[in-house]
Amino acid sequence: MRTVLVTGTGGAGRTTVAAATALAAAREGQRTLLLTADPDGTPEALLGIGALRSAPGRSADRLPWSVPVELAPGLWAARIITDEWFRGELTALQDRGHGLLDLLGATPLDGEELTALPGVESIALLRALRAAQTAPPGTGWDVLVVDMPPAPDTVALLALPEQLRRYLRRLLPAERQAARALRPMLAQLAGVPMPAQRLYETAERWERELAAVQGVIESEATTVRLVVEPGPLADRALRTARAGLALHGCRVEAVIANRLLPTGTSDPWLAALSGQQQDALKELYEQWAPAVPVRELPHLGRDPRGVGDPRGAEPRPGEGGGADGVEGGDAQRAPAGLAALAGAVGAPGARPDRPAPDPWTVEDRLADDGVLLWRLPLPGADRDGLGLVRRGDELIVTVGPFHRVLPLPSALRRCTVSGAGLRDGWLQVRFTPDPDLWPKRL
Repeated sequence: MRTVLVTGTGGAGRTTVAAATALAAAREGQRTLLLTADPDGTPEALLGIGALRSAPGRSADRLPWSVPVELAPGLWAARIITDEWFRGELTALQDRGHGLLDLLGATPLDGEELTALPGVESIALLRALRAAQTAPPGTGWDVLVVDMPPAPDTVALLALPEQLRRYLRRLLPAERQAARALRPMLAQLAGVPMPAQRLYETAERWERELAAVQGVIESEATTVRLVVEPGPLADRALRTARAGLALHGCRVEAVIANRLLPTGTSDPWLAALSGQQQDALKELYEQWAPAVPVRELPHLGRDPRGVGDPRGAEPRPGEGGGADGVEGGDAQRAPAGLAALAGAVGAPGARPDRPAPDPWTVEDRLADDGVLLWRLPLPGADRDGLGLVRRGDELIVTVGPFHRVLPLPSALRRCTVSGAGLRDGWLQVRFTPDPDLWPKRL
């Protein structure tokens, strides 16, 4: 299944682009699910539908989203139901640990009194990414389009599974489970369940779930679309987002320049705004193209409402023809649907037949320069916001507000860091073999 994560700068129209992307995929005959976590009703207003809610009595811990609503042939929309999913998960956790809770004399919480805690939205969204992949063949979707939070929050969210797995390994390392066979015996001798056994069982379940979610994020079938309204203030934010996504190995499929004003106008005020946009748009092409396509979406002059005609584009303002049941010159007052944008935004590309080569490669330059070179792609990064720390067998890379702890390849663990440089969007770290650890030639 293709997964497209739509994020970008704040207020750039991420929800609109996500919906137009989903419609474009459905037009090509792909069963498409548009998933949103936006709680304020904006997606419903954009799509022209009622509130996306879960069905009464639905088991929220099975699927963390509402009942999908069909918007057009092959296109469904659903909302991540964070509160209900959280209540279902916590209630299930209480049920599994009822023995320990009884031992401690604790009173379980009722589902009706539970409220989602800050940060649970991220966990629910990650769980939804995993759940969409587990549908039986023939019953799921071909394309999943997710309306993500703004780019900084999205980068932090996508980094979360790897970070949590690392925390689990540090707090509950596998080697401490060697005495697992003794725990049932100890529990019988003590006459009470052993909390450590439950703890490790829970940690193992979390590890499996986190590994599965991380697999979805790192899959070649998962890509990111970055949405930006071109302008001088958005350029730096987009650079930071690009570097953060690259740091965590996320592939950007397209950059969507949204709400472009018309050019060639005689109005000096509008001409100044349009000229500023065009200057920023030129910089976008210079930074991204041709490696990453830049797609332009015009400003419709109004907010898009409803899917519109899912078969093709709607009339532009001022053109003849009907739109949403309005004929002739009244087309200017007709609400512009997403069909007016779907053609320009384009459907996501097909899933690649084979995995792309790993860009995080170690280059052997021992013969010429006496070093091993680890090359890490970090487009958008700058030297001022870049940091490197070697700690044991790990390299901590910081790019602006983002950082990642990278385990060193086995060959580099026997080396010392002798220098680093950032050139043409690549971080190149030089490692010199440690004579005390490096194998000696006979």
